[in-house]
Amino acid sequence: MRVILDLEGRDVYWQMAIDEALLHLRINGRVDNTLRLYRFKPSAVTIGYFQRIRDSVNIDYLNASGIDYTRRITGGGSVYHDSGGEITYSIVLPAEGALVDILESYRVLCGALVYALRKIGLQAEFVPINDVVVYGRKISGSAQTRRLGYILQHGTLMYATDLDTLEKALVAPREKLMSKGVRSIRERVVTIKEVLGSVDVDQLVKSLIEGFSRALNAEVYYDELSSEEIRVASEIVSKYRSHEWIYRR
Repeated sequence: MRVILDLEGRDVYWQMAIDEALLHLRINGRVDNTLRLYRFKPSAVTIGYFQRIRDSVNIDYLNASGIDYTRRITGGGSVYHDSGGEITYSIVLPAEGALVDILESYRVLCGALVYALRKIGLQAEFVPINDVVVYGRKISGSAQTRRLGYILQHGTLMYATDLDTLEKALVAPREKLMSKGVRSIRERVVTIKEVLGSVDVDQLVKSLIEGFSRALNAEVYYDELSSEEIRVASEIVSKYRSHEWIYRR
């Protein structure tokens, strides 16, 4: 399994374009199975492909705060990506074996995050469909799309996210919060820093890579984004900046 560390950060439009480019190139046999760990710089918001934007984020707050936002090609809910407090992962690979079944694929791939968090001392658990929780509070969410027998799954790991900003940026239906036994987004989520007090990000990254290696029984090698991957992403990135794409629902 190929591993790309892209932790210096890129804006939300480029990060989403790169993930889509990786899926496209994997489908066409141009790249190996690839795990990418990255950051959003500056902080940003993504919303799920099927979401209505005005039901999912506080647009007035985002615009007033200068926080960029776009729509993903994956499902799931809205996410605040803190430049200084979150690692995002993406992985592209065939939907084979246990990964054929959607629910089982989430269990397998999110199991990598559970392993990583337990490695650094947190009692993490996978909660279907696509969450990882610590003490019952969400610390990671994931989403995926499938095309022509291949999967793109990406997700968050909040190690020191500013949860006050997260709560202002996102909108969660009251009934969804109540179903989780909480009254606010802030009560629903947690970060590594809140639990452990400090975070060794380098160790966290190593634990994530080890977690995915174990989950997929795959040896890893390190690589960088190729000129072809950047070229394909550059052909896609304008979509993620466009009003038509962002406000399609």
